[in-house]
Amino acid sequence: MIELGVNIDHVATLRQARLTYEPDPVWAAVEAHLGGADGITVHLREDRRHIQDQDVRRLRELTHIKLNLEMAATVEMVGIACALRPEMAMLVPEGRHEITTEGGLDVIAQESRLKDDVARLADAGIMTSVFIDADVGQVEAAARIGARVCEIHTGPYAHAFHERGRDAESPAVLLEIEKIRQAGKAVIDLGMRFNAGHALNYFNVQPVAALPEIRELHIGHAIVSRAVFVGLRESVREMKRLMREAAGRPA
Repeated sequence: MIELGVNIDHVATLRQARLTYEPDPVWAAVEAHLGGADGITVHLREDRRHIQDQDVRRLRELTHIKLNLEMAATVEMVGIACALRPEMAMLVPEGRHEITTEGGLDVIAQESRLKDDVARLADAGIMTSVFIDADVGQVEAAARIGARVCEIHTGPYAHAFHERGRDAESPAVLLEIEKIRQAGKAVIDLGMRFNAGHALNYFNVQPVAALPEIRELHIGHAIVSRAVFVGLRESVREMKRLMREAAGRPA
């Protein structure tokens, strides 16, 4: 059954705008859990622009559902993950000047180093995911480095969906969905878990949620944005309903 991992980074973004103590990401994690989230995702960035080290420590201690730590593949971040032991660590590309993560991790170009990082995380009992573009070559490289999960980047699909007037049957949108489907099939064929995420919202999520054997979607900005108006518990509940509805349809 498809699962929802809720990214709460932007709760911390709001807090950091005033450099104060509220809203509390841990409180947000509890509300997301009560709304039906199956996991909590946070990205501890090297510049600490939103989530802080203390947030991750408190989430590790207090979250009762699985914790997914997004992170750059650096010595510092791998060390933090090994000390905290989240259920999953997701390796992502990271640029200091980007607004959010742009594009998937180039596993092919960094195989040797990433293989060592994945081995170190595995030795600590942590499942490793890689955030990659919908490219079969990258999926194959992910398998070679020992990743157990591939999260396929849905940004190009989401942007095509928006640019084509939210027409799910537009050829450009269908092309991007097919790329995700093919990448997901390669993930499954190579014995890994097929997850997806990035720029998914209440209008575009269902075609992705309906893909065969997709395991989990990670969604943050859309959920936190809607929570401003309806509350976090309700915004999570609405997203999960849409996902489950789509996943229950015959392929």
